[in-house]
Amino acid sequence: MPYAMQITRAGGPEVFDRIHVPRPVPGPGQLLVRVAAVGVNFIETYQRAGVYAVEYPLVPGVEGAGTVEEVGAGVTGFGVGDRVATTEGEGSYAEYMVLDAGKALPVPDSVSDTVAAAVPAQGITAHYLVTSSYAVRAGDTALTYAGAGGVGLLLIQLLKLKGATVITTTSTPEKAKLAREAGADHVLDYARVPERVRELTGGRGVDVVYDGIGRDTFEGSLGALRIRGTLVLFGGASGQVPPYDLQQLNAHGSLTVTRPKIDDFLLDDEERRWRSSEVFGLVADGRLKVSIGAHFPLGQAGQAHAALESRATTGKVILVP
Repeated sequence: MPYAMQITRAGGPEVFDRIHVPRPVPGPGQLLVRVAAVGVNFIETYQRAGVYAVEYPLVPGVEGAGTVEEVGAGVTGFGVGDRVATTEGEGSYAEYMVLDAGKALPVPDSVSDTVAAAVPAQGITAHYLVTSSYAVRAGDTALTYAGAGGVGLLLIQLLKLKGATVITTTSTPEKAKLAREAGADHVLDYARVPERVRELTGGRGVDVVYDGIGRDTFEGSLGALRIRGTLVLFGGASGQVPPYDLQQLNAHGSLTVTRPKIDDFLLDDEERRWRSSEVFGLVADGRLKVSIGAHFPLGQAGQAHAALESRATTGKVILVP
């Protein structure tokens, strides 16, 4: 029988159990996908640890790539043998998953399953950040954090393709090297970021800050912006930003703050196809490099979580059934 990795209670990486499950059957409008690779995301460590309220038992995972093995009634546009990926699945830590056809993203022939599994969540996040949360223009200067992370490496590359100057941060020389190889113009550590950004921009500040860290960097992000600059707060790796006096945005120079999430930038099939086709197209023609930081067998999901939580990894962590 196929197997999946299940969590039955909140706890550390050791709470994963390997369970055998029946081969799923797709319903109307659905696809049965044999999973070839799974993308691991930080939110899944929160679900496992009990930081986010979820119902147990739980087979985690929303991201993966594989091959369609069965097509449900009423599905058009996909057939058996097609390769697809998604960032809107359920229970992707498994050998099989059932996926709504509207949430399946076609994968180009030249893109491997492993890369395809690494692209949807972080690639589409980077895409909506630079196209929609703040529409980057040639000549803009942007500050990002965690430049060697999965989103960070893709975000740097997309910003450079837009013609922006990129300032980023990393925590080690090894990670700084990766960020520079991705195209970052300036790589800083996390000390005195606003002051150093001002020095690099002649006192002006940056046009946009992309901040996925949250509580620890929020004030510094505001301090790094130019007058009428934009802070895109898209995550909270250090914790959520506490309640904030909006009058301070006036005091800092008529700033704009937005707090997006990926679901609101995948509102319909047309938007999914637009974003995914652009990202996969850039990957297929070599203009967007995807960094795979670590591979683990699916049965070692706990070890994968431990590696991600240690923040020792760079790029994307992948599980392979």
